[in-house]
Amino acid sequence: MTDTATRHQQDPGHSAVPPSPRPGALSARLGIAVTAVLLTALTAVVVGTLRAGDNLSAPGRLLAGYAVAWALFAAALWTVRKVPARAATVLVLIGSAAVAVAGLTAQPRTSNDMYRYAWDGRVQAAGISPYAHPPAAPELAPLRDPWLFPTRQACEGWGLTHTGSGLCVRINRPTVPTIYPPVAEGWYLAVHTLSPPDSRHKPLQAGGAVLAFGTTLALLRVLRRRGDPQRAAARAALWAWCPAVSLEAVNNAHIDTLGVLFVVLALGTASAGARRGALLGAAIAVKLLPVLALPGALSGQRGPARFLRVVTAAVAAVALAYLPYVAASGTRVLGYLPGYLHEEGYEPGHVRRFALLRLLLPDAAAGVTAVALLALIGLSVWWRGDPARPWRGALLLTGTALLLFSPSYPWYSLLVVALVAMDGRWEWLTVTLAGTALYLGGRLLPGFPLQAWAYGTAAIVITAGACLRSGGVRRILQCHGVNRSSGDPRI
Repeated sequence: MTDTATRHQQDPGHSAVPPSPRPGALSARLGIAVTAVLLTALTAVVVGTLRAGDNLSAPGRLLAGYAVAWALFAAALWTVRKVPARAATVLVLIGSAAVAVAGLTAQPRTSNDMYRYAWDGRVQAAGISPYAHPPAAPELAPLRDPWLFPTRQACEGWGLTHTGSGLCVRINRPTVPTIYPPVAEGWYLAVHTLSPPDSRHKPLQAGGAVLAFGTTLALLRVLRRRGDPQRAAARAALWAWCPAVSLEAVNNAHIDTLGVLFVVLALGTASAGARRGALLGAAIAVKLLPVLALPGALSGQRGPARFLRVVTAAVAAVALAYLPYVAASGTRVLGYLPGYLHEEGYEPGHVRRFALLRLLLPDAAAGVTAVALLALIGLSVWWRGDPARPWRGALLLTGTALLLFSPSYPWYSLLVVALVAMDGRWEWLTVTLAGTALYLGGRLLPGFPLQAWAYGTAAIVITAGACLRSGGVRRILQCHGVNRSSGDPRI
């Protein structure tokens, strides 16, 4: 019998003292608690921001609330890094659901694109091609209702416009046909078919929440296959908790989220073959932007066989998606897309494309330079990219395209948010912040070159992040004789 046991027998009043928690366990519990509090605050701020008003009546309040939400998001990302893998995964899933539900608490606040989605679904359910007629066409008059075509009130308020004939419409561009590709149209029809009568905007928002949460699940699956569960959870949180997801994917129900899910599945769950190409083709048939992920999907695939499998499958998927609509509408399946590209374009105005290039080049040269740069980056990604990390090249090309084109629509960058989650290069999230600042802040700072400042700041942050990751700063300091241990110049 040990001496300790003998002393316990001799001292009946002695009570064993439970061992104190280890410092690591205390730190983990604290990290879980702090992260949970930050996620609760983030959800509350998103709800409060969405209830503050829309981008026309309250852009300042929206921008301020959005800034607070991003600060809480960054803090939660910092604290979850120290949380054990299993607990971090649970927090990611709960937080993803909470942030998505927060987006359901108000009607769309910064974009009325969703009303076109609802209309296109209704038109298809009536057996009519969405490319055949614009919403204001008299042929579609029997499908109109007071929600999308208010008649008992003054046509004033957010999202309401008059047509030339005096028709009051909640749909943007009501005198032109739809611009959305066929897989997007299939989603609108599916949501309409499954929706209860008179449910209005909620089904599309709920569909956006399902897609956003589904993307979180796909990211967790892809990242856990990399072999580090804790890091997988922390990276998935970059998408799951991002305020842009709540605002754009759920509240505004932007169809871009469906394309994002297809891209994540293509790059993360499929090898370089027909399945990857088909998934990418489906993403392209939702919105054209995912075509920028194609060079990343082909990273390192120099052999013609795999290259052709991916590209052929992508083209075939797009063609098959268009086929039934071509049969119904012929060449009109392009809808208003050519006019939209010209309208959004590339003409002088408050928001101009190629804002950063225009600081250095004549206007006529900016567009050509942007296309040339993207082509060179795309070729480099295809030829020299990492086939084990195809999302890295996709992030580089997609993020650079948004920097060069400088759009004012933050939902375009939802794909960047997902690719950031896959790759971990958080500095690219500044592209999303730049688009949001431009979209909401333009009305607050008339005359201020906000576009160049916003995207210029994003470019600086991204460049600095790339320099730090490559060790460039360390090499510069060493070249200047800085002692890393003391920080003093070497003599």
